[in-house]
Amino acid sequence: MADYGGSNTPKEFKDLWQTPLPLFLALDIEFRFYLDAAADTQNTLCAHYLTERDNALECDWVSHGAIFCNPPYSKISPWIEKAAIECRKQLQPIVMLVPSDTSVGWFKLAMETVDEVRLITGGRISFIPADLNIKGKSNTKGSMFLIWRPFITPRKLLTTVDKEYLFNIGDEQLRK
Repeated sequence: MADYGGSNTPKEFKDLWQTPLPLFLALDIEFRFYLDAAADTQNTLCAHYLTERDNALECDWVSHGAIFCNPPYSKISPWIEKAAIECRKQLQPIVMLVPSDTSVGWFKLAMETVDEVRLITGGRISFIPADLNIKGKSNTKGSMFLIWRPFITPRKLLTTVDKEYLFNIGDEQLRK
């Protein structure tokens, strides 16, 4: 899929949106992230991260804790394939933030190996643009988390979590 959702974002910034910190912090309480598998120095949320130069689809995701991944939305399938491999190889949970769209091929692919699909309800996530001059909405669809867990035969659970609930937890962490 070359252009997810008809984005008006300039090509050089299309895949560089950052996950909002409160959302990440809420998940970090549960998973204790060590590695951000799809980041750069401007948008990483972990001290350890892989950049485009590291070529995360080709290298091992060596991690001493859970792995977070907000992959480029322009091409999600290879990231799903890689996450399934790395979960088994690194023996660490992997949480991937993706558009909430069950009608696409990559979702069917994910359902072969994912332990949990956690749908975010109650609104869309407003991602942080790489170029702060970008105006408009950062997300044309809802979002969900794909969660791989080692040592578990994938249960293919479908769960939900409220966006406001997650952001309240993350905001509380920021105030500490």
